[in-house]
Amino acid sequence: MLKKTMRLMATAAFAGIAMSTNAFAQEKPAEIKLGISTFLSGSASVFGVPARHAADLLISDINAAGGIDGVKIVPTYIDEGGGGEKLLSEYRRLAENGTRVFLSAISSGNCNIIAPVAEDLKTLNILWDCGTEKVLEEKEYKYVVRTQANATAEMVASVLYLLKTKPDFKTLAIVNQDYAWGRDSREIFLATLKRFKPDVRVVAEMFPKFGAADFSTEISRLQALRPDVILSTSWGGDLDNFVRQASQRNLFKNSTFVLPLAESSLERLGSALPEGVIVGARGDHYFLHPETKDDPKHQAFIKKFREKTNAYPIYSVYHMVQAIHGLKAGYEKAIKDNGGKWPSTEQVAAAMHDVQFTGFGRSLKIDRADGQAYEAQLLGITKKVPEYPFAVLDKMIIYSGDKLIAPVGKKSMEWLSTVEPAALKAEEGKQYDH
Repeated sequence: MLKKTMRLMATAAFAGIAMSTNAFAQEKPAEIKLGISTFLSGSASVFGVPARHAADLLISDINAAGGIDGVKIVPTYIDEGGGGEKLLSEYRRLAENGTRVFLSAISSGNCNIIAPVAEDLKTLNILWDCGTEKVLEEKEYKYVVRTQANATAEMVASVLYLLKTKPDFKTLAIVNQDYAWGRDSREIFLATLKRFKPDVRVVAEMFPKFGAADFSTEISRLQALRPDVILSTSWGGDLDNFVRQASQRNLFKNSTFVLPLAESSLERLGSALPEGVIVGARGDHYFLHPETKDDPKHQAFIKKFREKTNAYPIYSVYHMVQAIHGLKAGYEKAIKDNGGKWPSTEQVAAAMHDVQFTGFGRSLKIDRADGQAYEAQLLGITKKVPEYPFAVLDKMIIYSGDKLIAPVGKKSMEWLSTVEPAALKAEEGKQYDH
């Protein structure tokens, strides 16, 4: 009898400890440790540093308002400019020291590295800027989501806008960075173009290395070929250097340029970017967004950002806004789903697969098993106006994002080989002039 009583007491004590441990696991932490990777050095820092400034502003505002359910966010930054191995090492170090939530990464190559590691570590990871469609199409993740569109939506919209603006072109040349994004975006653009205009002849494909500073070889070849259209999905300092050198050698006079990522370079390039260039914003990100430019919250953010940086926000900034707003919405939904109690990382990750949120453009949502967000796409043509010392966007069209990416379970290239062009054209919205 005594032994039985002792066993019962031991069982009860163990159960009490387990219940106490479970309760403790759900208690609010002192802070939300947030790891954020972005380019803080190298040519891509012109893109990555503004995103850090945006994160600092938003996190400060959220914390000043009480944080997330009373818990403040404490960010730690990782420089993607150090390369993939260093990024991975820093990521693991932060995870081992208690960071359970990350925004990573900018580089498509880095996203492909980070996603499986985040899943193994059971850290919630928001792919906050990278475009590669493959990362979420080739494997389904529980702890990894993306709060903006992928390369498929961005390239499909670019093709649609090009065909509307210059329907009779016959030849195309491509100058893309030689890494995952440059290769993937090229593949998607050409597959989409084939569905609409299979007779276009690709006269050159060039892939200068990531971080290249000299494009004289590529420009000389383009001058000799004189293609009707030149596509470059490059970004950051690479794109800036290419455009400046192409402008100096009058390359824009002979060909129509399609630059799906050039919204981020408009202010930096100033007068080097002429009129008549097709520019994309990797979403509907633009400080003069025709639907939100007069929104008080958007105006207030632009004012704060300019006071901090002396520059207008670019799409990397808006992607950071979306990631942080999305994360906050995910926590709030998880808390609600958990009966008002503080959620586990797993519960927040689950909530992030069924969440709606806004940045400073159209509303976004993630309601897919693969964690991929739907995001509208804005494109326009550069125009010089007296109000700004750099080209702005004119004749803008915003494409709804719902139909621009492959459905869950299908890879983009498979989907693009069968999708009906009429279905994609239906996503085109009205035209907005500057």
